[in-house]
Amino acid sequence: MDGFARLLREWRQKRRWSQLDLALTSGVSQRHISFLESSRANPSRAMILQLSEALDVPLRTRNLWLTAAGFAPLYAARTLDDPQMAQVMGAVRMMLSAHEPYPALALDRAWNVLIANRPFEALTALLGADLWERVGDGTRNLMRLFFHPQGIRSLVTNWAAVGPLLWQRATREAHELGGADMQAVLDELAPFQEPEVLWSAMDSALLPVVPFKLALGEQRLALFAVIATFGTAQDVTTDELRIETLFPADAETEALFRHLLLPPAQPEYLPL
Repeated sequence: MDGFARLLREWRQKRRWSQLDLALTSGVSQRHISFLESSRANPSRAMILQLSEALDVPLRTRNLWLTAAGFAPLYAARTLDDPQMAQVMGAVRMMLSAHEPYPALALDRAWNVLIANRPFEALTALLGADLWERVGDGTRNLMRLFFHPQGIRSLVTNWAAVGPLLWQRATREAHELGGADMQAVLDELAPFQEPEVLWSAMDSALLPVVPFKLALGEQRLALFAVIATFGTAQDVTTDELRIETLFPADAETEALFRHLLLPPAQPEYLPL
């Protein structure tokens, strides 16, 4: 059971909780938590689920806890085209479509683009037909889009404010969500970054939200993001889905997207 003991201790420390904090939140005695972390007691399946819920452990990692303690994994990781995912993906497509004429996309925990609406596709087309090949052999990953040497950093006019915030957000998610996939992307891109991106951010507290601003020739764009997740996910894939909707931060950007010529709407979006 040493594997489970280590995982429990790591995640409690990751949340910056004491054993007493976890005891008060989970309803488990501090003494029993101490025994579990020192492998002096073996957890039941119900105890693992109770503690992982209190610590808000992602479902993928809850499966690791269960297997480390000798139990079978509980949460499935379905593909996007699995019939049991039909209602979930229908909701995702509805949200992306309803957000038009503005860009919206669905991401996994490593910020890979899974599905995108037509305005997002039109926006990335403006950045070059070979964009995704340049930044990752065709992989549609937002971190590579911004931080790869062949990405769009040179087009972001407020990079000193946006770059550090995006990097710190991704780093925080990799840490708090146990995102090994995201951490691998960060490790790949870190050698290309300047220290101020990795370790600092400009003081932007006077703004309610920091948009990213793009210069595309004579056209100027300013967008900010709103992120949505599924609140009652019981599937690993659903738990890791992020819906990112982009909104115009000024009248010029709003006008551009409202008048952007788009192809006729299709019945539905297909997973990419």
